[in-house]
Amino acid sequence: MQRRALLSAAGCTTAWGAMGLLMPAANAQAQVTDLNDAINKAGRQRMLSQRMGKAWLTLAHKPDTPAARSVMDQSVTLFERQWAELKAFAPTPAIRDTYDKLGSAWALQKATLLGTAPSRDGAAALLQADAQVLALARQGTVQYEAASGKPVGRLVNIAGRQRMLSQRMAKFCLAAMLSVDAAAATAEIAKARTEFLAANEVLRNAPEATTRIRQELLLADGQWVFFDAALQRLGNTSQNSFRQVSEVFVSSENLLASMDRITGMYAALAA
Repeated sequence: MQRRALLSAAGCTTAWGAMGLLMPAANAQAQVTDLNDAINKAGRQRMLSQRMGKAWLTLAHKPDTPAARSVMDQSVTLFERQWAELKAFAPTPAIRDTYDKLGSAWALQKATLLGTAPSRDGAAALLQADAQVLALARQGTVQYEAASGKPVGRLVNIAGRQRMLSQRMAKFCLAAMLSVDAAAATAEIAKARTEFLAANEVLRNAPEATTRIRQELLLADGQWVFFDAALQRLGNTSQNSFRQVSEVFVSSENLLASMDRITGMYAALAA
């Protein structure tokens, strides 16, 4: 009964998180409106590379997790649409070249995500494939920020990177639980945790931060408490592993939804 209840709760919570993140993009015009929007979407590509890996690893732990399958499918669709938008909007040949290379790297990650059954044996190849996508998505985001040249562009980039870090920590936690290079995964989690906390202080103390942004950051702090608690239970063999996987998945989705709203608020500020 507890197991079924937890799965149900995970499905409900993550469905809200996924739709909260994806519905605004789905209803928006399929184009980049300005450089702040470009930085936001370019940064979201970083996050999606990690979020898809998280969903795949969740399925490696527990194949019958509909929420993870839904997140995977929605993220693949959104990644491909935003890749096309960002390439079309590219204001320089260098940025277009980055997105050409990202398209090739994405083809490899997509083949791994959708062409192999999630399992411990395939996890190392998955982590290698999404690392290349992440690197190129990061490069594109930095290039778009440079094209903006405005302080608010930097804040959009920082806020957007928080989304990626939330998913990266969750991904590596799930990998460590599968004993896939657990020492390296634990080190990556620690590094990302430090960066996440420092960046939230930058966002909170930025002169451009509005009262509404600071209020949303307080809500994100609450989501972080739950997510960090789930991460801290890594290695606790006394806890039910299915419950651990669900807690990491759900809490990372909720933190992601909050940080996505904050990124959108910064992107909406006048450049």
